[in-house]
Amino acid sequence: MFERAREYFWGNPRNYLDRSNITQAYVSGMKEDLNFKGAELTVINTVYQTGYMIGIIPNNLLLTRFRPRIFFPLMIVIWAAFTMCTALAKRPQDIMVIRFFQGYAESCVFAGTHFLLGSWYTEEELGKRSGIFTGSGLAGGMFGGFLQSGIHKSMDGLHGLPGWRWLFIIDGIITLPVAVYGYMLFPDTPATTTAPYLSAEEKALAIARVPISEDPPVVNKAFVKTIFNSWYFYSFAVLWILGNCSEAFSSQSLLNLYMQAHPTITYTVYQLNNYPTGVQAVGIMSTFLWACYTDIYGRRWITGYYNAVVGIVTSVIILVPSTTTAGHFGAYYWAGSIYCCQATFFAWANDTLRSKPPAMRAVVIGAMNFSGNFFQAWWPLIFYRADAAPKFTRGMCCMIAICSLLAIWVTVMVWYERRDKKEQAILEGQAIVEAADAKTADVETMDVDKKV
Repeated sequence: MFERAREYFWGNPRNYLDRSNITQAYVSGMKEDLNFKGAELTVINTVYQTGYMIGIIPNNLLLTRFRPRIFFPLMIVIWAAFTMCTALAKRPQDIMVIRFFQGYAESCVFAGTHFLLGSWYTEEELGKRSGIFTGSGLAGGMFGGFLQSGIHKSMDGLHGLPGWRWLFIIDGIITLPVAVYGYMLFPDTPATTTAPYLSAEEKALAIARVPISEDPPVVNKAFVKTIFNSWYFYSFAVLWILGNCSEAFSSQSLLNLYMQAHPTITYTVYQLNNYPTGVQAVGIMSTFLWACYTDIYGRRWITGYYNAVVGIVTSVIILVPSTTTAGHFGAYYWAGSIYCCQATFFAWANDTLRSKPPAMRAVVIGAMNFSGNFFQAWWPLIFYRADAAPKFTRGMCCMIAICSLLAIWVTVMVWYERRDKKEQAILEGQAIVEAADAKTADVETMDVDKKV
């Protein structure tokens, strides 16, 4: 039953397809056709991130009030329309405006889906389901490279349009059936689902498997105070800032830009689009491996230490002047495994907040995504500018610092989590003792009554 429900948590593949397509279009002729200068590509990505982060928390809270089956498809249709509008762009500034609204429309999907996954799956299952969701996004990024190279080969010049413009037209068209599919079959939450493939017994079982506490009013001073007084809000927000920044090797398409700016080798359009797909392939394998491991053994925080080690080592490899081109490729491919933290970090947040009100869990997960994207709105402009290729010296030094901080922060969070578990165990023990004392008192009272 729950495998069937999982199939309808859709949207991430085409999100990552969209994000990777901008860079793939850039290296496939868009740069020259629209006369890009300096770091305008990076500015476009920043504008997108700005629109995205503005919508994250409001849209996540709306999912606690409106049916995702309606809300998601509506935003997807809006996103598809703006995607196709990109094919009409005449200058980089046109794309900046389009990407802002695309970012807002897309902002509901990532954090919203993680919130909904936490409503359906237990701690022993959630890592793998989050891994499937994030892994499908990486598969979308891989598909984008093959799609762009195929379009460039077969459609470049068709009806007078260059291949990169056809890429956005096709990207928007293939999204529309997904919106229809979601409207008809998305399962919402266990308590509100009307999915035709779930029986009444299965719906009842879904609610019993993952009990959700009563949701208090969202616009409420007590609720806001609870959010800002909890360590969850700040800790998970900072965690995803560091985790998201550690993904810069892949999220900023650095291998694509490295290849285009290579000082001695000129790569073809097909190579520029296809070789970097290996980064996503490594990310998919790493995501599934770590998701399965943490479902079985717990300790989702261990991926933070793994990311720290990989980020530091690969950055050093790229910085060393004597590293060969093959060494650089190997470092970028290995760095793709850092993507594993997406599934495990958001699953960690869902696990920790499972006993809290759904609105609180929605806000914390939304805050995680907001914080990470807030940094991505300006971070690349400083450390991963397109004109900093091929070495990205400043960015590699930054990566070493970020990954060192990530290891420290994970250690702090593990300490807080273990402290809470100890306090909870003490409270539960006291409750048991009080219940036993109350039962003993009742028995003694009954004995006295009988004697009387």
